[in-house]
Amino acid sequence: MNPAHPSILIVAEPQGQQPHPVAYELLHKGRQLADARQATLDVLLCGTPGMETASLIHRGADRVYLMEDPCFALPEEQIFVAQMTAFLKELKPEVILTGATSFGRSLAPRLAAALNTGLTADCTDLHMDENGRLVQTRPAFSENILANIMTDTLPQMATVRYQEFPQAMPNPEHQGEVVRLPLPLPVPDTGVVIEKLRQLEVDITKASVVVSGGRGLKQQDDFAMLRELARTLGGEVGASRTVVEDGFISKDHQVGYSGHRVKPQVYIACGISGSPQHLAGMKEADVIVAINTDPSAPIFQVADVGIVGDLYEVVPQMIRRYGGTWPVL
Repeated sequence: MNPAHPSILIVAEPQGQQPHPVAYELLHKGRQLADARQATLDVLLCGTPGMETASLIHRGADRVYLMEDPCFALPEEQIFVAQMTAFLKELKPEVILTGATSFGRSLAPRLAAALNTGLTADCTDLHMDENGRLVQTRPAFSENILANIMTDTLPQMATVRYQEFPQAMPNPEHQGEVVRLPLPLPVPDTGVVIEKLRQLEVDITKASVVVSGGRGLKQQDDFAMLRELARTLGGEVGASRTVVEDGFISKDHQVGYSGHRVKPQVYIACGISGSPQHLAGMKEADVIVAINTDPSAPIFQVADVGIVGDLYEVVPQMIRRYGGTWPVL
C-alpha cells in the first residue's frame, strides 16, 4: 500500500467518538510539512464504532485511515500499537506525528520501537530541510536552549505538545477520502473497567482565565482566596510544581513543563517566581499578570502587567474590584 507520493501521517487520538483536538493542531503543521515535501497528508484514527471523521477531512487531511473496533475503547497502548504497526509497515509513511498528550506520550515510544525507528518527544516546532528531511525542534536543558534534531531512520517520528500550534481551520469544501481498514490482527482480550476511582477535577487547558499560586502562598487554605478571584473572573485555579508537590493542591492544576500547558486570555501568577519549567506552560497566554514581592523575579520578564506587592494585599483588592467578596462570609 505504499502510495505514489510520500506520506505525512498523523496519529489521531480518540476522545470518545471525536478526535482529540491535538489532531487539529497537527493538521495545521502537517499541511505545511506536506506542502513542502509534496506529500499527502494522512491521518490514522483508531477508535470505537461510530467515530467522527469529517472534521479531519475539513481541516486538511487528504486521507483518513479508520480502524473501528470495541477493543479501542480503553487506552491500552499494546492493543493500539499491535494493530497500527502492521498497517504502518505496509503504508511506509515518511513522517509520523503524534500529540504529546498523556496517552500519546505513552503510545509513541512503543510505536517507534515496534517500527524500529527513532522518536523526538515534546517538539515545539517542525520543518523540512532542503533535502526533505524533518527537522524537529525541542527545548533542552530546562528550556534554556532549543535543540534541532534529525532522525536517520524512517519513519521520522515526533510528538508535539498540545496547544503548541494553532488548529487548522475547517474548510467544508476540502475534499478527502476515508479508508476503512479491517483489523490486521485478531483482537486480544482487553481490560475491563471495574470502578473509576478518580476523575479529573478540572481541565485548566480550556480556561479563558487562570489564576495560579506558587511558593508565595503560606498555607494550603490560602488557595481559597485564589479560587474566589478565579470564580469572580470566570476562570480556573492553577499552581506551580512546588505547591503541588507540597500537597497544597492536586496535580490536575499544575502548570508547567511537567504539568499542563495553558494558553488563556489572562494568566495571573500569584507568588510565582517564574522558573523555566513553569514559564514553559504559560508564557503564551494573551495577557500575563504577575504579583510578587521580589522585583527581580523572572516572572516579570514575561509579564504584560507586573505588580510588585504582597499577594495577600493585592488579590483581595482585585476580588473586590471585579465584583467578588473577600473574605467570604
